[in-house]
Amino acid sequence: MIVAYKDFKPETFSFQNDPVLVLEGFWSPQDQKFFLDAMEKASWKSLVDLPNSVRSFPNCGNWLKGTVEQKDREIFLGKIDLPSISDYIDSFPNITGRHLNLAYYSYGVGDALSTHDDTAEDYLDSHDGPVHQRRLAMVSYFHEEWHPDWGGELIVYEKKESKEGKKALEICGCVAPKPRSLAMFTVPRFHRVCRIDPHAGNHRRKTIVTWFMTEHQK
Repeated sequence: MIVAYKDFKPETFSFQNDPVLVLEGFWSPQDQKFFLDAMEKASWKSLVDLPNSVRSFPNCGNWLKGTVEQKDREIFLGKIDLPSISDYIDSFPNITGRHLNLAYYSYGVGDALSTHDDTAEDYLDSHDGPVHQRRLAMVSYFHEEWHPDWGGELIVYEKKESKEGKKALEICGCVAPKPRSLAMFTVPRFHRVCRIDPHAGNHRRKTIVTWFMTEHQK
């Protein structure tokens, strides 16, 4: 579902019925400025400095990942209190806890993200204790400007099987990185980010990516 946030009816939406949700205009101009300012102050690492990620995503440029400070994290999370999120997370059995992971990402010319489904252990955070399983992914777009020929689209797939039993991925969603929009999809689900085109020049695709996780005993 792709819908303007002003027309969205959260009380009737369910991820069980529609696994991909795009809300255009979800973030206000004030939210946009706040998080762009926060990104300027954030601590960043490039892809080449993230060993697990660089192994999982070769030939994907050298995008940047930044740390969201606790106070900014709390402000962000306070604005995404959609009932469909908690309803979907609570639908899983044997949950011992809930966990959130979020980070800033900045993509420039030549950067991309190859097809994956958010489940591989080599790019999940390492931790002790309960098993964390990603259930929902969210991408929030905060850059001020983006043109269609700059690339950076989020491509979402669904699995299909032919009459002959051959399995393949088919595109079920192409999400343009419109400023102030928000995209969510259920995990596992194969997806990728298209490479940023040289037409983008010095413009960068600036996002906060969030994973909603459930915790389970090992």
